[in-house]
Amino acid sequence: MDLLTFALLLLVLLCLLLGAGLWIAMSLAAVGYVAMVFVHPSPGLFLASAFWESTGSWTLAALPMFVWMGEILFRTKLSEELFNGLAPWVRRIPGGLLHVNILACGIFGSVSGSSAATCATVSKIALPELKRRGYDENVAIGSLATSGTLGILIPPSIIMVVYAVAAEVSIIRVFIAGCIPGLLVMLLFSAYIAIWAMLNPSKQPKAEPRMGFADKMRASAKLIPCAVLIVVVIGTMFVGWATATEAAAFGVLGSLLMAAGWRTGAVLLAADLAAWAFGLIGFSEAWPIAFFALLGLAAGESVLTWQAFIDSLKGATRLSCMIMFILAGAAFLTKAMALTGIPAALADGVVHLNLGPYGLIAILTVVYVLLGTALDGVSMIVLTTSIVIPLVQHAGFDLVWFGIFIVLLVEIAEITPPVGFNLFVMQTMTGKEQTEVAMASLPFFLMLVLTVVLCTLFPVTLVTGLPDLLLSR
Repeated sequence: MDLLTFALLLLVLLCLLLGAGLWIAMSLAAVGYVAMVFVHPSPGLFLASAFWESTGSWTLAALPMFVWMGEILFRTKLSEELFNGLAPWVRRIPGGLLHVNILACGIFGSVSGSSAATCATVSKIALPELKRRGYDENVAIGSLATSGTLGILIPPSIIMVVYAVAAEVSIIRVFIAGCIPGLLVMLLFSAYIAIWAMLNPSKQPKAEPRMGFADKMRASAKLIPCAVLIVVVIGTMFVGWATATEAAAFGVLGSLLMAAGWRTGAVLLAADLAAWAFGLIGFSEAWPIAFFALLGLAAGESVLTWQAFIDSLKGATRLSCMIMFILAGAAFLTKAMALTGIPAALADGVVHLNLGPYGLIAILTVVYVLLGTALDGVSMIVLTTSIVIPLVQHAGFDLVWFGIFIVLLVEIAEITPPVGFNLFVMQTMTGKEQTEVAMASLPFFLMLVLTVVLCTLFPVTLVTGLPDLLLSR
């Protein structure tokens, strides 16, 4: 039996196992075990080592930290404060408060790292408010469904961590590479809303009264601690002061203090300053705690209850364990594929097709969009990494660029029927049929496609140039 036929049989087996309802991680491991049986007498040893190596990584410790940070802020009043704080700044722009959907999802996505959580949290506040003020419902629904996907593109992102670990590239480099594409998506979304508003003036509510600069600042004051938290978490990674894992730990501390409010912040600040004054700790150890204690002071009243704290731990534990279990199964499958020689055979097969680099990217785009109709983003990445990475490297593409390319395709998959998770979220929030939500999202879907095209045509300018610039110093 030749390797390509063997690969096809393994793919059929994987589809059968997934179709039968077996967990994704178990399905991956089972297929890897079958493949390993044909090339090694003791596949169980590789199974144990792959599981240990894939989950015993210090780099991967950033994953549960970022997940927990998002869970903590998900259970606070952040979404309400985002809407109220951003609304005064966009009410005079064509499209008005519809732009708040884009901005709020971008900001919340940068601290949650989750597409579904971003979509659900912002929609809960924005939809009733936009409906009350007379905004077009279809544009509101479409903008929220697609803007929720910014949670996986704007760093720190759970999907980016998963890809970086699976592809063995720098998490920080992938984070930085996602900044410009994330801003580009937000700009394209807002541009569409503004153009649509100017072409449909009859569907716009009456203009709201102007607000002075001082009034706008007062309305946005509650956003300052969150903005500072985002800048500190991302900034410490970008300038090299902290690794991704250390920055994630800072993010958890900051989000806990923001949620716990000024009392906890005051106590921690006093204890920290007293310890520093008595020489128990040095200044370099004291400043992170003092800084985040000040965030707690600025955040105001406490919104963190013991029940919310426990729920955040449970949610973070469930999601982190699920992702790590999938990564472990994928790691074993990757080892099995390497030993069988299937990836190399597939790479040679693609080379003989003479597709060229862009032909390969076109095929991968179709494959990932089709996968997105049935699988979530994490599963898409871990299922395909072991096969696709050798092909991409052979074609001469940068793996950091390819990570952003995959994340953009996962964004598209989030709003692609029948298993578009954001479509499910908006369907639940609005009570509409999935087809209605999908049609409302179509113009924004096309903006995502345009972003994929632009990032493919200008990879250095839009993706790899920024991390090369910042990390080469």
